[in-house]
Amino acid sequence: MSEPLTAWERCVEFHGHACPGLAIGVRACEAAKEKLGITFARDEEVVCIAENDACGVDAVQVLTGCSIGKGNLILRNTGKMAFTFFCRARNSGVRLVFKRPFAREGVDREAMQQLILSAQLAELFDCKEPVHAPPVRARLFASVVCEQCGESCAEHTARLQGGKKVCLDCFADYSRGW
Repeated sequence: MSEPLTAWERCVEFHGHACPGLAIGVRACEAAKEKLGITFARDEEVVCIAENDACGVDAVQVLTGCSIGKGNLILRNTGKMAFTFFCRARNSGVRLVFKRPFAREGVDREAMQQLILSAQLAELFDCKEPVHAPPVRARLFASVVCEQCGESCAEHTARLQGGKKVCLDCFADYSRGW
């Protein structure tokens, strides 16, 4: 019988390869667990707002149980290597921002990955108060059939256009460039 995979190995298996970005996500999860005492979320007891759509988000899914499908992983892509974690049971949260000065010039990807995986968490992240309140729990919405293409969409995404209910793909947005 083989040894169980480590957290890092599980993340690499899910993501498809090892890289510094994945290492940042693994360490952000470690920091969140240390700061908030979170465990793997079976439902929405843990929430993560990822401010990027980079490799580290895959580690968040594997290690915390946060996922878009469950509604407890929110992508708010500001292009920042930052993750805000909330623990609903403790009504607490932390925003972890990767310290760019940590990224060292002239260090190759493999060496950078190893530096990230072995550094003290305080060297890697600025720990801040969350900028936002925890998001409300995910809701279920009724489906609406688009009167143009015939496909269903969630009720809250439907638009009225020419007196017909249409999906976002069929909706012709009106903007005057302001």
